[in-house]
Amino acid sequence: MKPDYGPTIMKHELGEFGMLDAILSAGTVTAQGQFIGGGWVPAGTRSVIEVDNPADESIIATIPEGTAEDAAAAIEAAAAAGPAWAALPPIERAGWVRKLAAAVEANADALARIVTTEQGKPLDQAHGEVGAVLTFLTHAAEAARRIEGEIVASDNRDEEILIRRHPYGVVVGLTAWNYPMALAARKLGPALVAGNTFVLLGHEITPLSGLALAKLAESIGLPKGVFNVVTGRGPVVGQTMVEHAKTSLVTMTGSTRAGQQIFRAGAEGLKVLRLELGGKAPFIVMPGCDIDTAVAAAVTARYTNCGQICTCNERMYLHDSLAQEFLEKFTAASAALTVGNPMDKVDIGPKVSRLEVDKVADMIARGRDAGAEVLLEGGPLRDGAYAKGHWIAPTVLEVRDNAAPTIQEEVFGPVATALRVSSFDEAIACANDTPYGLSAYLWSGDAKQLARAPHELKFGELYINRANGEAVQGFHTGWGHSGLGGEDGRHGFDGYLRKQTTYNFWG
Repeated sequence: MKPDYGPTIMKHELGEFGMLDAILSAGTVTAQGQFIGGGWVPAGTRSVIEVDNPADESIIATIPEGTAEDAAAAIEAAAAAGPAWAALPPIERAGWVRKLAAAVEANADALARIVTTEQGKPLDQAHGEVGAVLTFLTHAAEAARRIEGEIVASDNRDEEILIRRHPYGVVVGLTAWNYPMALAARKLGPALVAGNTFVLLGHEITPLSGLALAKLAESIGLPKGVFNVVTGRGPVVGQTMVEHAKTSLVTMTGSTRAGQQIFRAGAEGLKVLRLELGGKAPFIVMPGCDIDTAVAAAVTARYTNCGQICTCNERMYLHDSLAQEFLEKFTAASAALTVGNPMDKVDIGPKVSRLEVDKVADMIARGRDAGAEVLLEGGPLRDGAYAKGHWIAPTVLEVRDNAAPTIQEEVFGPVATALRVSSFDEAIACANDTPYGLSAYLWSGDAKQLARAPHELKFGELYINRANGEAVQGFHTGWGHSGLGGEDGRHGFDGYLRKQTTYNFWG
């Protein structure tokens, strides 16, 4: 039976927001402003940020370059809306989140085109991202009846100890550009159902997804101030949000460097932080597995979204006995991938920006200088059909040393690196030789190796004999330089609630 999401949100309602229509036709417009306190408010500056289409570098929109004052106004609006929102029964808060999910579902095609146009992922993958938005929101709504307290036995007569869960208050969400809409929803849904209000700063490269969610929130009549969106740059808008006295919790997805900056910014106010940061996932392949299936999984985990996923296959450790066969098949599969217009049926779209292309190109060059053997010559594409846009083709390298640059540094692009190992012990040692600890992969047919892996791989998320893709009911968390806290499932939801202990004496 389909859940009752409330009134149907018709597709034409997005048409009232001229910016979104213009995006779909590659028009250039100026956004109406920031979404603060339930309305579209002009920014405190006339400065704007141009948003380009990574596929052809055309300017698809200009957004306000928000100020510290804009950020403070959004926090104040969220704080003012907080008491009334927190006072609603959780099931009512969940009802609003279900209505937002219904609006997303009704406008899925338009939202997917927005994601592709501003971020560059192929349209079928953008539809997958919008599907994730729907999943994150509906799963969060389902948690409304699972907010539980505890009664603990006291050491004293005539007393009981009660532990309750309460919302934090104002939650600030800072999201990365690789999954701009899904990451926003992943934080927004549980934060609202838990009783918090929310202020979003999307990355300045991909701000339109957050604004689209704001328009949908407006269209369903979400109470004013519960969800606010500010556009601008992290060092100004983001830092103000983190440092503001009324901000209680900051949830951020982005690079380790950005996470460290937020950690420092939040230190003075002792902010509660949830940081999902960089990754350097090892992809270990041992004897006994199905090599063809492992190759297919390695290709998917390396090249989806042009390799711009924190859980991507970043470095492959291949047992000597199968390395040659694996590399031949993996290289052939990599060479067969199509790179092109993300609105067409292609495997790989453009990188999100020219700066990102240059970073990956520099890493390839440094890898070659360090002695990497090039098995597939890819790299930047800048001629002919690729003269405009931020294009880079799959590249496959084989190295002889675990200290190689493409083994140790997060690539975040379509560059695969392989290192041959002689044993499972060597693979584990190489895999753990990193400050990152987000995700790891193991393909093996050895029962002892499968049993040892969860004990010996120092990562928050393991994929064993399967491709990547975390489940919403799981817990997506990183260790080490990959972050603090986590998202999804009951553990992720519980992170948006703080605990209060009452010693109730009646004697």
